[in-house]
Amino acid sequence: MPEVIVVGAGPTGLMLAAELRLHEVDVVVLERRSEPTRESRGQGLHVRSVEIMDQRGLLDRFRAAGEEFQVGGFFGGITKPWPDLLDTAHPYGLAVPQPVTERLLEEHVVEAGVDIRRGHEVVGVGQDEDGVSVDLADGSRLDARYLVGCDGGRSTVRGRIGVGFPGEPSRVETLLGEMRLTADQTEIDAVTARVATTQLRFGAAPLGDGVYRVVVPAEGVSEDRTAEPTLADFQQRLRALGGTDFGAHSPRWLSRFGDATRQAERYRVGRVLLAGDAAHVHPPTGGQGLNLGVQDAFNLGWKLAAAVRGWAPEGLLDSYHDERHPVGARVLDNTRAQMTLLGAEPGAVALRGLLKELMDFEEVNRYVTGMVTAVDVRYDLGEGHDLVGGRLRDVRLGRGRLYELMHGGRGLLLDQGGRLSATGWADRVDHVIDTIDSGEELDVPAVLLRPDGHVAWAGTDERELAGALSRWFGAAAD
Repeated sequence: MPEVIVVGAGPTGLMLAAELRLHEVDVVVLERRSEPTRESRGQGLHVRSVEIMDQRGLLDRFRAAGEEFQVGGFFGGITKPWPDLLDTAHPYGLAVPQPVTERLLEEHVVEAGVDIRRGHEVVGVGQDEDGVSVDLADGSRLDARYLVGCDGGRSTVRGRIGVGFPGEPSRVETLLGEMRLTADQTEIDAVTARVATTQLRFGAAPLGDGVYRVVVPAEGVSEDRTAEPTLADFQQRLRALGGTDFGAHSPRWLSRFGDATRQAERYRVGRVLLAGDAAHVHPPTGGQGLNLGVQDAFNLGWKLAAAVRGWAPEGLLDSYHDERHPVGARVLDNTRAQMTLLGAEPGAVALRGLLKELMDFEEVNRYVTGMVTAVDVRYDLGEGHDLVGGRLRDVRLGRGRLYELMHGGRGLLLDQGGRLSATGWADRVDHVIDTIDSGEELDVPAVLLRPDGHVAWAGTDERELAGALSRWFGAAAD
């Protein structure tokens, strides 16, 4: 019997499985699709996700498969130069199509021993105080200790456990797909530039070999959101707005998306948890969806592993909802704002112009960029040093880089003075006695990092440190 069942083999589910395997948790991933998706809704990794891949030793794989980009602001159709002094050692994003991201993560989790079962559709969920069970479409049943629904916006898991999904339905809808265009690049650029003066959700981005990623506003919200659009739908909307369909043919995949914003009322019900789109849906403005899900998994993985392994202190698993629900709510709000800015109404155009001027100020650009790239996420962990709650950027130490020491997914006590102790937690926390490179800035002698890289404590007091270790890593070993 597996210890954890993960439903959904998208980026969120695969990242969660990878985090659980770092702690030797037995994981089964159930995916209803028989083959990996070809759709590439997510187009890359923002800064915080790049940092996450570095913290787990996966960044080289992603850098080899993607291209670095720097777009400051990147908010509601507004782009600005990359801001100075963004708090990261990785001041870039990585353009990586979602199918590639899923392939790289799947290769990693298979290497780690995760059992991925494709063509397994979950139709029922049950739980009691001892464990969970899932019923599959083929009539079989699988039991485990915990279950995590990473099965998308129409989550079966969320529905079966009765968690509400309040929010707003779609008001505008967009067609998105990849297809070949026969028009020359000059014509495509000219038409896109003309239409985009009033319709920012219009464009055709070259992917190579005559294939383009095409986005175009739909005529109205489809009555059946599950119905796949056709090539004729794209051609009709391209002609209506641009006067030409660019000779579109041979689609790779076609889809539609709306601007619905919804969030699960709870991320945990007993032994069942929700992550990624199963916990929140929002428009893809700013490219935050895939990243938000990966970051959910990064927060949840070590906490769930602690519960499975029996050392989780009281409230640790509940802190997943407490920390990630506000982050999700903030993303929903910023995508609502961006959809307003993308509108063609005079008020939206005026507001976009005003914000564009404001983002010429470095502080505003850095604030917006930090929000979209998630480097400004700070959890409310109570009183303490200013660093507490935020994630720590990669810093250079005498023995190398900080993130290189975090590949195992354990806690880390960085002790520059060598006068502290984490002996009772040595099975869960690495005690690193080292000094930070003189070119770096960290105005505190020691910090305790959780496995997700967020600062749990900073200072010099041994008693305070012991309290933080107990709070996040359970009781000290005898």
